[in-house]
Amino acid sequence: MASLFSRRPDLAIDFGTANLRVIRRDEGVVFDEPSLCCFSKENGTPSLVAAGMGAQAMVDRTSGNLEVKRPLRRGVLQDIDSARELLRYAVPRALGRKRTGAVRAVFGVPADATMAERGALLTAARDAGIGSVRLVAEPFAAAIGAGLPVGAPTGTMVVECGAGTTEVAVLSLGGICLTRSVRIGGATLDQAIADYLHFRHKFLIGDTTAERVKQDYVEQRRTRTGAADTIAVKGRSLTSGLPTTIHVDLSELDTVVERHVAEIVEVTRDVLNKTPPELSQDIHDHGIVLTGGSAVVPLLRSMIEHATGLRAIAADTPAQCVPNGLHHMLIH
Repeated sequence: MASLFSRRPDLAIDFGTANLRVIRRDEGVVFDEPSLCCFSKENGTPSLVAAGMGAQAMVDRTSGNLEVKRPLRRGVLQDIDSARELLRYAVPRALGRKRTGAVRAVFGVPADATMAERGALLTAARDAGIGSVRLVAEPFAAAIGAGLPVGAPTGTMVVECGAGTTEVAVLSLGGICLTRSVRIGGATLDQAIADYLHFRHKFLIGDTTAERVKQDYVEQRRTRTGAADTIAVKGRSLTSGLPTTIHVDLSELDTVVERHVAEIVEVTRDVLNKTPPELSQDIHDHGIVLTGGSAVVPLLRSMIEHATGLRAIAADTPAQCVPNGLHHMLIH
């Protein structure tokens, strides 16, 4: 993979909607924190108060002059200023020493990111002091991280399930043959759960609680341990106006997840319908590989298998496939 770059990059950066990960050639992932910044709006000029883990503790807890921002939404950059500040926070910590000369980095980006979206990321990186930037499609990095033979003359298919976007790609001979995406992911599912509780139960929860409910749901549906058919959710009742706890049936959340997964299944079928016959045969033989944090949602695998008639297999440590693939590019 070194041929992709005129000079070997110093770092690889997986700048995701949920987390920013920085990878070094000799150590692997050396920085992994939430993609969040908190700014103070005093005196009319925003100033950075906290980033990463520090900003996460402030989500839904800020006072009037503080604002928590997420640089990316649905997989693409939406706020250059907060992206720049988060990179300025992360890169020196990843390097762990004073740096002489410009840093060279490779970034993962959605395969279908527009020129404007790519340009915004390049601007934020350069404003943060990164001198040389190369962009790599995230499904390609995910396939490498999952151990798929991307350089071989055979078709492989990945569904990269990120926090902000889900990408479906067919790869062969070191490149992407077909790709499509839908701008939904783990963060979208969190919001769907919060919206459902709001409208169905007249119950308000924040982003952090919504993510925790999703994780509890996935764990119960994966392990099938224990007798609990409900999940306890803490929040505020719109009926009484008071903090309380409700118990939500897993079957209710099944309905929310099914609606979310249905969009991903539709995109997967669309890519398969457009795949050339020889590549289709390869995919039929080897199945579809699921990567990304949301690959662990049980209904995703079963609904894809039901809709396509193909095996769907979650990669080992699916949430780490993109950073693992970027690391592989650094060392080869």
